[in-house]
Amino acid sequence: MPTPALRCTAFAGTHRIASGELRHVALKAKQVFDSEPGQPILVFEDASGSVVELPLELPAAELLRILNAASAKAEQVAPTPARGPGRPRLGVVAREITLLPRHWDWLNAQPGGASVALRRLVEDARKLTADDDRCRVAQEAAYRFMQALGGNLPGYEDATRALFAGNYAHFEEALARWPDDVREHASMLAADAFAD
Repeated sequence: MPTPALRCTAFAGTHRIASGELRHVALKAKQVFDSEPGQPILVFEDASGSVVELPLELPAAELLRILNAASAKAEQVAPTPARGPGRPRLGVVAREITLLPRHWDWLNAQPGGASVALRRLVEDARKLTADDDRCRVAQEAAYRFMQALGGNLPGYEDATRALFAGNYAHFEEALARWPDDVREHASMLAADAFAD
């Protein structure tokens, strides 16, 4: 169960009913679930576009108790692991990697040794691919949401193709006939997929 502070958006059918922290969104989703039996309620995590499973059939007090228990569990301090290799105070974690001998030779010849060279290579790669990573995360979040809520809407396939092609104009054109709330949320999730 996700934590109550998780940012989410809930839909009743194709209508957005709430957006904000999960604890508030869950209560609004519960109200609609109780007042409109049979209405499909979906709650989406804003960062990933993933569906958040909530036991809306439970009483509201029980739903909140479960969310608060998840929050308390997440806030529990993990026991201090036994000290091992590396520099745990700096957040360095020892792991094993497999490389070819020529790679090890090159790494060991670098100033500071293999560990320093690997950390530098990873940081450089992260800087170079930050925009691509942000674009990919936005594409995946928008796709998950669109698949769950827009899969049967007109232009879904065209919107999906435009999303992954990075074609904003075609994406918006494909979403034009979608219900306002669904279109706006899909566009919001996809925003970084089209940022240059």
